[in-house]
Amino acid sequence: MKISTKIGAGFLVVLALSTALIIYLLLRIDTLSKGMNEMVNDRIAKMALVQDLGHNAVSSAVLIRESIISQNPARQSENKKAVADLIEKSNQDWRQLVKLVNLPKEKQTITEIEEKRGLYIIQATKVNDLIARQDMEGAINVLLTTLKQAQEPYFSAMRHLGTVQITRSQELAEEARQIAQVAIYSGLMLLLIMIVSGAFIALYTIRSITVGLDQAVDISGKIAVGDLTHKINTGRKDELGVLLLAMKEMQDNLLRVVEKVRFGATAVTTSSKEIAQGNMDLSTRTESQASSLEETAASMEQLGATVRENADNALQANQLAQSASSIAIQGGEVVARVVETMKGIDDSSKKIADIISVIDSIAFQTNILALNAAVEAARAGEQGRGFAVVASEVRSLAQRSAAAAKEIKVLIEDSVAKVEDGSKLVAQAGATMEQVVSSVKHVTDVVTEISAASRQQSEGIGQVTQAVTQMDEVTQQNAALVEEAAAASQALQQQAQQLEQAVSVFKLNSGERIGNSVSPTISNSRVFSPTINATPKSVGIARNMSSKEVAISAANRKLALTADGADSWGQF
Repeated sequence: MKISTKIGAGFLVVLALSTALIIYLLLRIDTLSKGMNEMVNDRIAKMALVQDLGHNAVSSAVLIRESIISQNPARQSENKKAVADLIEKSNQDWRQLVKLVNLPKEKQTITEIEEKRGLYIIQATKVNDLIARQDMEGAINVLLTTLKQAQEPYFSAMRHLGTVQITRSQELAEEARQIAQVAIYSGLMLLLIMIVSGAFIALYTIRSITVGLDQAVDISGKIAVGDLTHKINTGRKDELGVLLLAMKEMQDNLLRVVEKVRFGATAVTTSSKEIAQGNMDLSTRTESQASSLEETAASMEQLGATVRENADNALQANQLAQSASSIAIQGGEVVARVVETMKGIDDSSKKIADIISVIDSIAFQTNILALNAAVEAARAGEQGRGFAVVASEVRSLAQRSAAAAKEIKVLIEDSVAKVEDGSKLVAQAGATMEQVVSSVKHVTDVVTEISAASRQQSEGIGQVTQAVTQMDEVTQQNAALVEEAAAASQALQQQAQQLEQAVSVFKLNSGERIGNSVSPTISNSRVFSPTINATPKSVGIARNMSSKEVAISAANRKLALTADGADSWGQF
């Protein structure tokens, strides 16, 4: 936030608090004014009317009783007129009171009093008329009965209405007291807040300006003496923040210039060391990689032979599985035919059992007939003796036939039960053969997949062998590139020495020379041309690149590095 904005905002805050205080006090005063207006123009007026109504009622009651007691006609006539005037005055006050009523509770009370008052006025007028006609006995009777009964509720309701007005007046007075008390406390609180806020805003504005100026002066002094390590806080958003941001950018630019020079020299020196070490590591890894690739190629050849053998075995296993599948299918068909045959035998056994049952029934009926014939022969006496002998023999044969039929039936039932058990076993054998056929088919599919996978593995191993051969060729080419890296590291060392000489003119803000912070340069004795102990095959390919080509490539790299370094320092 700008300084002008801070100052303006401070005055606006104080002005807003002052305005809020004034508005709040005006609202409280308006509320008090409304309460006092209601009390004076409404409650006090209603209380006066209620008091007049009560006074008129009491006065009329006194005059009526005085007229009854008095025996003076003139006095009675005056009292009658006075009672009529009081009733008329009471009616006027009542109409005015009804107009002033505005609260629901008061309206309900007025409605209740209206009926009681009307009854009281009627009875009072009646008594007054009886007195005027000198009917004292009737007047006393009405006075002590109906007028008295109407008077008590009316007076009680009027007292209640007066109590309501007094209670509401007390409530308004209490509300006015509370409003005044709250207004005083709130006004004092707002005034205190306004004073504290104004003081805080003033102190905050003064402090923010002085702190920013002190910081800018301190930073300028440190930069003037060459201290670029001071941290500048640019979190401010005002004019002093813009000034500090500009000073920070100036310090950062100076730091970047010095650090680029310093770390550039260190980086070049470190890079020359790393390149030298990298050449040594590259030589060792190239030799190891060449040996490993040869071993890998031999292993891949053995693996290829093994995979081809596995493919042949898988093919034979596939053929055997297909043969076993055919045999299992044939066995399943035979079992199915056996199941059908067992079903036929089972049906025939059931038919034989039915025939035996018929024979048993015939033997039983024959036995009955023979028994009847014997009975008839016994009745015939001597004449039927021969017939009785024949009937006895027929009965004996029927019993033997029945016994034989029962034995055959038992045997047939046992045979049927065994045939049913055999049918169940044959059915289970058929289901088992179906499972065997399914399993054999699954095995055939698996063996087929294994055979296909073996062929794919054989093809993949051939591709891997080809890739290993290509890697071997690349490794042999890398061996030749190591010599170029050695020549490049020598050129890089020379550039590092030149860079150290260039940055030695700079000094840090603490007084030390930048050149002293850079690591010592690599001695010529540490720069080497690594010897490549490659395999004969690698050496043969490396020799395809002549030493002349290697020397030309290294010289070109060296010249390029030298030219780039000279241009860079010239621009700096």
